[in-house]
Amino acid sequence: MGRYRIGAVTQKLGLSADTLRYYEKIGLLPKVRRDESRMRVYNVEDISRLKFIQRAQKMNFRLDEISTLLAMRESPQRARKSVRQLTEKKLAEIEAQLGELKYLRDELRLLINLCSGSGKNCPIIREIDKP
Repeated sequence: MGRYRIGAVTQKLGLSADTLRYYEKIGLLPKVRRDESRMRVYNVEDISRLKFIQRAQKMNFRLDEISTLLAMRESPQRARKSVRQLTEKKLAEIEAQLGELKYLRDELRLLINLCSGSGKNCPIIREIDKP
């Protein structure tokens, strides 16, 4: 119990073996222990770290930001201010993206409405075709 081969980890977390090896290669995951047959063996801490990475990715953190968060994870009280600043920056980025998406949504709605009322010309194609 508490020892997982790469296949079990991919099943458990929905990550590919290539992703697991990549995380190890770039240092998001420490060097994974190998068994006597040279197969990677993940422990409970590795699984916890991988789940942390997945949750951070769902929050739209980039891998370099996740690396920073993982370092801060080791001493959360000391890193509290830095974590907050990084998260505030991420929130600002997401709010900017939301503004762009709302604008795009409104633009697409307008084009759909224009298309419904137009004759033979398609305003959607015409708008996309603009230089």
